[in-house]
Amino acid sequence: MPQLPRRPGFTAAIFDMDGLLVDSERVTLRAWIGAARARGIALAEADYLQVVGRASTDSDAMLTALLGGPHVFEQVLADVTARLSDGGPEPLFPLKPGAASLLQALRHAGVPCAVASSSRRDEIEHRLGRVGVLHHFQAWAGGNEVPRGKPDPALYRLAAGRLGVDPAQCLAFEDSENGARAAQAAGVAVVIVPDLKQPAADVAGRSHGVLESLVSAHDHLPRWFVAAGTPKNR
Repeated sequence: MPQLPRRPGFTAAIFDMDGLLVDSERVTLRAWIGAARARGIALAEADYLQVVGRASTDSDAMLTALLGGPHVFEQVLADVTARLSDGGPEPLFPLKPGAASLLQALRHAGVPCAVASSSRRDEIEHRLGRVGVLHHFQAWAGGNEVPRGKPDPALYRLAAGRLGVDPAQCLAFEDSENGARAAQAAGVAVVIVPDLKQPAADVAGRSHGVLESLVSAHDHLPRWFVAAGTPKNR
């Protein structure tokens, strides 16, 4: 594991959701490729990965171009929505390894946590509620609440603002390059935990560290975070 750079302790944590807290990106990738293939369209994995970490308005525009137009996009989207129906007894998108224990440790330490996800606010509440960790967060911000999604910094600024914490005092956890760029542009230090693809060298070089999984984050908590007092209400 790379040596993490030194920086004074942070007082709050901000988490991405898809691909970082919940294992959703692979399932979603397979759904889009399968739905496109059912209509005779070869959607390459490398092409789909361009949309990972972006707000839905941006990703929809990119997928519309990749699929050949709005009509086909709407057909594929309807199929994807059906494939990703989350009505079964078990959550469609389970927690990633280390997520639950990391959130519990931060809660125990009094470190307030927020979510900054490109997914809609209602999706954040549903997905994190399904896996039983929504109560660990004092605030959350969705991609539908900002004019521009990641890699624009607005989502991270909104999440930090809802926590009542200066962005410079927050440490973000991200899996995607677009998300890491958004955090860095907002003045938020970021730890990258890659999921579907590795970050570009320049993004990784400006990060607070690149870890194999959230399990690896536990040992660093005492030097990453300072006492944060009583968490603020959402």
